Amino acid sequence: MTFEKQTAGSAKTKDAGFAETVKTVLYAVLIAFGVRTFAFEPFNIPSGSMIPTLLIGDYLFVSKYSYGYSKHTIAFGLPVFEGRIMAKMPERGDVIVFKLPRDNKTDYIKRIVGLPGDTIQMIGGILHINGQPVKRDRIEDFVTQDALGRTLHVAQYVETLPNGRSHRIIEETDNGPLDNTPAYKVPEGHVFMMGDNRDNSLDSRVPAQVGFVPLENLVGRAEFLFFSLDEGTRFFEVWRWPMDLRFSRLFSGVK
Repeated sequence: MTFEKQTAGSAKTKDAGFAETVKTVLYAVLIAFGVRTFAFEPFNIPSGSMIPTLLIGDYLFVSKYSYGYSKHTIAFGLPVFEGRIMAKMPERGDVIVFKLPRDNKTDYIKRIVGLPGDTIQMIGGILHINGQPVKRDRIEDFVTQDALGRTLHVAQYVETLPNGRSHRIIEETDNGPLDNTPAYKVPEGHVFMMGDNRDNSLDSRVPAQVGFVPLENLVGRAEFLFFSLDEGTRFFEVWRWPMDLRFSRLFSGVK
């Protein structure tokens, strides 16, 4: 009888321990879901379209609350509701993660240059907003390397938007395929996005691929880098971190 009671007590203890473990895991999942939906979500940069602001191998946090919430801000893309709640209008110059309009799944990151009602045009490599050229000042070259390890110098500028926000851009030429465009009138409920690497960015200047981005597709604003590895180094290759970690970029803000 005593043995049976001890066995039953042991089984109850195991059941209670298992239940506590399940509860802990559920709480952790709910907390992670809440943070990713309402606060911050991590992203990494796989392409060079936002050079010099963002480099391949950068890891950053995006604030999900910056422009309100839509089904695209919900963790794991759950289609909980339509439209946008607690909506806030972004500002020109914000660096934003958004869902590509043509599939509503692929994450893109670009800089917003056009708001609803704006007219956007590129003329000779210079951005024009509502018929006015945006101020662009030449600074030191951006120095990088190609796939063969050769040093490359690319023309770099500080571009100042009408609201006073400044950021760096690079231009290989002022006569590339996207350096002279038609005038695009941004419709209501949409924004116009461009990459800072002006000659190597698939953005709103390409209507068939990106075009105007609905406000509902905005995921969040890029806030700061929390990690950065040299191009070609994978996150799980921990043994390469001491040599390939870009310490100067850690915890730097995105602007």
